[in-house]
Amino acid sequence: TVVVWALLGDPDYAVTQSVTVLIIACPHALGLAIPLVTSISTSKSARNGILVKDRLALERTRNVDAVLFDKTGTLTKGEHAVTGVAAVERDGGGDAETDATDTVLALAASVEADSEHPLARAIVAAARERSLDIPAAQEFRSMTGRGVQADVDGTTVAVGGPAMLREQELTIPDALADDVDGWQQRGAAVLHVIRKGAVIGSLALEDQIRPESRDAVEELHRLGVKVAMITGDAQQVADSVAKEIGIDEVFAEVLPEDKDSAVADLQRRGHTVAMVGDGVNDAPALARADVGIAIGAGTDVAMESAGIVLASDDPRAVVAVKRLSAASYRKMVQNLWWAAGYNLAAIPLAAGVLAWAGFVMPMALGAVLMSLSTIVVAANAQLLRRVDLRQPEDSAPQPA
Repeated sequence: TVVVWALLGDPDYAVTQSVTVLIIACPHALGLAIPLVTSISTSKSARNGILVKDRLALERTRNVDAVLFDKTGTLTKGEHAVTGVAAVERDGGGDAETDATDTVLALAASVEADSEHPLARAIVAAARERSLDIPAAQEFRSMTGRGVQADVDGTTVAVGGPAMLREQELTIPDALADDVDGWQQRGAAVLHVIRKGAVIGSLALEDQIRPESRDAVEELHRLGVKVAMITGDAQQVADSVAKEIGIDEVFAEVLPEDKDSAVADLQRRGHTVAMVGDGVNDAPALARADVGIAIGAGTDVAMESAGIVLASDDPRAVVAVKRLSAASYRKMVQNLWWAAGYNLAAIPLAAGVLAWAGFVMPMALGAVLMSLSTIVVAANAQLLRRVDLRQPEDSAPQPA
């Protein structure tokens, strides 16, 4: 500006417009464009129960197109619950059948009341939920690998699995066969109640699926993300859970040390992968993934290996992380375009490119525009606080 206007014979104008150019070019807006968004997104993530340990992990999440969930403790509660009760004496139907199943559950709870096994606690909890009268048991005996046994109202009652049936040379009654087959096909643990040397009923126990898991999978599909699940459980168990919540791909019967291989497999297929887990054996997979997301209720090793830690065990928080990542990036780009675009337009005007048309930018106007650009960038960054991480994007793509 100095050289051109000096050569045109107007040194005073050259100095005035050069100072205006310097005022316009003061890089306040560019300097604030990214840090403001970073600060606000970090604050917003903390308020939503998302701890960002690695800032780059949050920024990469917007590009994630495959999320790999560990099953136990992440998509499921990691706690068994009674999902089915069947009794041999069911011919009466209606209330008679209900009474028979209640009797089976009450006897099982009575025997299991003194056991510390997770399945035992689930049976007792189910009986209490039904407000059943649980009789006191005597002479409790635990038979490792087979089941438990006790005396209830003077009668020996045992609760156990197939090993106990083989030991007592019993078979599953025809009245229970269909129920038991159905439970086993979907991977449920089946226990049998034996009284006076005969099987009187059976119970199905399954790991409880978190109600939020279905919503999380649906929202990820709405964002165009492939959802996979990895577990050490049998294939039929994994397939049953996957079918119920809409999982796209299942890695079942995976040894703990091989979980990171599933992440590598997805990456070889061209996916940007986020791994979500909570256990010690998830740590290698969390470290290998493009984005590692640990459940806050999980182990310290998992949290140390992840770039993002969720304070809650709600899998829907993964969707919130992706939305926050996309919203933060969008605000960064908007701020950079405004800051750079403002300079691209204002600097030539300050230099006097329209002087021939009679427009000369005053120095005071340049100062106002410089301040205005900073205000616009700051205000646009503040709009990030209004983004609802729980609601779907209006322009979200359809599932791939």
